[in-house]
This record gives sequence, structure tokens and C-alpha cells, in this order.
Amino acid sequence: MKSKHLHLLFLVFILHQLSAQSTASEQITKFTIASPQLDSSKTIWVYLPTNYKKTKKSYPVIYMHDAQNLFDAETSYVGEWEVDEYMDKLTDNKSIIIGIEHGNAKRIDELTPYKHEKHGGGNGDAYLAFIKNTLKPHIDVAYRTKPEAEHTSIFGSSLGGLLSFYAVIKYPETFGNAGVFSPAFWINPEIFELVEATDIPETSKFYFLAGSDEGDTMIPKLEKMIKLLQSKGVNELQFESHTIEGGQHNEKLWATHFGEAYQYLISNN
Repeated sequence: MKSKHLHLLFLVFILHQLSAQSTASEQITKFTIASPQLDSSKTIWVYLPTNYKKTKKSYPVIYMHDAQNLFDAETSYVGEWEVDEYMDKLTDNKSIIIGIEHGNAKRIDELTPYKHEKHGGGNGDAYLAFIKNTLKPHIDVAYRTKPEAEHTSIFGSSLGGLLSFYAVIKYPETFGNAGVFSPAFWINPEIFELVEATDIPETSKFYFLAGSDEGDTMIPKLEKMIKLLQSKGVNELQFESHTIEGGQHNEKLWATHFGEAYQYLISNN
């Protein structure tokens, strides 16, 4: 039965790829960059503000995971976040969005900071080292950015939500803000111990969001993390948390609420 189920999923994926057409904005370009930290290369999607070429302004940057699912129905698995559609509609879309393609079979490895006994992973620090030491320096040279941590956000869902949260806790000198959608805290419970042992700067900001229909542990673990953050002195100006009634673990949830999270993350820029 498991083999039959996987076969059906594969057929759905193939049919999706055959029928989908590109929906990517003309504001998007791509490039490939070597990642010595991961012993691989990464395809990077760059969304530039519509007025980028008409100004000399510098812009805050949001680094996002799973680029295949952010901008384009043609490359997404089961729907896209429609990040570019949202940004194109803004009268003042004042951010650069950097999408990092996931490593396919290596996705769990890259987006988890700790190894899981059953699911493996645990290479999240190397992935973040790639962003910190290779990708971000390149972006800061190639584009007009505001490179400081207060203007640098990291944003993702599920495993990407977990790692985005971890990045701001572990590397606040680089990442000042985290968009944390449907975080997979269950796969790395060590994250609670890290927060307990860490002094969190007053400058760190978090936007949490999860759906009520994402399983039995999603909301309880998120609430546990928020209580822990508050016990560490994180105040109400440093975070927002939203539970979406009926929300499920999918791109539809994340696309619907991307704009609210985006506005929060750039509110000080």
C-alpha cells in the first residue's frame, strides 16, 4: 500500500509539472552559487523591488527557504506562496527577497539544526554558514542592501520555520528577524534547551503563525515556545503569534498570511 501511495504522489507531481505554467514575476532573476559549506551549489532566486533600478536606495533583505515553492507555480510541488504577486501589488515594495532552493533529498539535512534518530538531518549550521559567510556577502556586494542584522530577516515554513527561528536565536548578529510559519519543533526538541540557555537580544523579532489543523502537537509546542521566550525576557513588542482556525500544513495557509508577516518583519525598516 505504501508503494502504491508513493506511486500516486509521483503521478500527481508529474501531472502538475506538465500542466503548470510559469507564474514568476519579471522582477525575479536566478543565479547559481557554490556552497563550500554544503559541498554543493545552490540556485538562488532574487526578487528586486519594482522601483529598484529607478532609485539609489538601499533595501532590507529577507532570506527565504524552499525557493521552488515561493514564486512560481511551475516549480512548486503543490502550490506556491505567491510572494512575487504580493510584492508586485505593493505601491512601495521596499525589500529584496532572496529565495534559496532546497536540496531536494537533502532538505531535511539542511533545515534541521539537530540530528533526529529516525529522520536524520542535523546539518542546519552548515546551511546557515552558507547563508552567513557565502551568500549574504555576495548579495550585499551585488545589490544595494542594508546589511545590518536589524534589516536582515530569515523566513520559512515547517522545517524552514524551525531553522529560521533557530537562526535568530543562534546568530542574532546576522539575523535580526524571523518569520516562523508552522515550525517543526517536534523534530528537534533540543531547540527548547537552546532557548533556555541563550540570552535573547531585545532587538530580535519573531512572527509566529500556525494552523489549528496541523496536527495535535503544532499549537501546544508553539505555545510552549512562546511561554519560554517570555520567561527569557522577550517582550510583547518583539513578537506576534497567530493561530489560524482551520489552517492546514500547506502552501495555501502560508500564501494567505505571507503579507501580514512581511509587513511585521519590515516594520522597523
